[in-house]
Amino acid sequence: MSDDRYRKVPTSRLGRFSAFGQLAGGVAGGVIAEGAKRLARGERPQMADLLLTPANATRVTEQLSRLRGAAMKLGQMISLDAGDLLPQELTAILARLRDAAHFMPPRQLQTVLAAAWGPDWRRRFARFEATPIAAASIGQVHRAVLHDGRTVAVKVQYPGIATSIDADIDNVATLLRVSGLLPKTLDITPLLAEAKLQLHEEADYLREAEQMRRYGAMLAGEAQFVVPAPVDELTGPGVLTMDFIPARPIDTLADAPQDVRDRVMGAMLDLVLRELFEFGFMQTDPNFANYRWQPETGRVVLLDFGAARAVPEETRSAYARMMQAGLGGDPAELKRRICEVGFASEEQMARHGAAFEGVIGVILEHVNKADIFDFADRSFVARLRDFGEPVAQDRDTWHLPPMDTLFVQRKVSGTALLAVRMKARLPLQAMVAARVGTLVADPAEAA
Repeated sequence: MSDDRYRKVPTSRLGRFSAFGQLAGGVAGGVIAEGAKRLARGERPQMADLLLTPANATRVTEQLSRLRGAAMKLGQMISLDAGDLLPQELTAILARLRDAAHFMPPRQLQTVLAAAWGPDWRRRFARFEATPIAAASIGQVHRAVLHDGRTVAVKVQYPGIATSIDADIDNVATLLRVSGLLPKTLDITPLLAEAKLQLHEEADYLREAEQMRRYGAMLAGEAQFVVPAPVDELTGPGVLTMDFIPARPIDTLADAPQDVRDRVMGAMLDLVLRELFEFGFMQTDPNFANYRWQPETGRVVLLDFGAARAVPEETRSAYARMMQAGLGGDPAELKRRICEVGFASEEQMARHGAAFEGVIGVILEHVNKADIFDFADRSFVARLRDFGEPVAQDRDTWHLPPMDTLFVQRKVSGTALLAVRMKARLPLQAMVAARVGTLVADPAEAA
């Protein structure tokens, strides 16, 4: 393991604020340099074009991976949610945030574990591997062996992460506002408040252990999935110990035969539909690192339940009605339901009705052209961009969906993105229809 993966986590408020200052300065310098080059070529670049360059994306990725915590988590969200919207080279750079976190140096790790378990913490294990097997935004994972022979995974939270969440999110929000990427009329206060709440929940490993047990019970006896169980006596607010389940990164599924990819991705997509329409409870973080695959059994190992949350009944019902409208192929009804879920406002529909009709037409045409939906076929994306451009340019009507819709859609979109990567071919309409049926009643119509 090369030493460049080991970087101390900045824990002081001043140290983290300074890192944000360095990030802002580096990005600003990149904007000036890029702007000068384009002006010299006789171009008149927009600010967004100057900010969203590969060089600036690299700067942001490196600094956020060093900071870890809420700052890196927000970057991961952007990298997943961007989907096909950002240029491919930028999406690729931001995707590094999904597995690019640095490791704590051994001395910092020793301090954290001694605080959790006492100075003689190593006596709790027959073996503890000092080199992490994974590192993410909030913690890193070590493999260890208990004295009874069980192999476990120990997730250790980075020091100072829980107490830095609010300040990190405020600093990111300040950078977004100063950058001019967000219109001044867009109120992101509810989004920031909800992001803080969720990240505080994710930083509570006792809560995550409870969610892990809940998912284990919901999926007990199912052949497609494996959920590790927590080791309660070795779990606390900042350290989570669980079964170690051998498996490969989900990305390796891409090398499997088509029928295997279709079977695994079918199970994963169906799980999302069940979370939404059957369980009313969803793990809302679709980071690819949260899934691993066992080629010998074909099962998917589900990890990281910090972002698990209940889905309100009104959100579930609104999604059901929107999907039912899509299955029925009714563009007018689908427009109505898109507003109901919160993806668009009435003002946007009034000002850009033709654009939304174009988007809906493209989606319905693509989904309905065959019984088997080919996720690898992205021929429609350019047309969606063309129809969506006037809506995106009209910054005065930018609109934030309800928070519960955002979290649900993040999981839906992230799972679909994984299906694209796996080139899955699935009976999408039949799968959706099978799960939606029980939640299509409209309360207004029932009344």
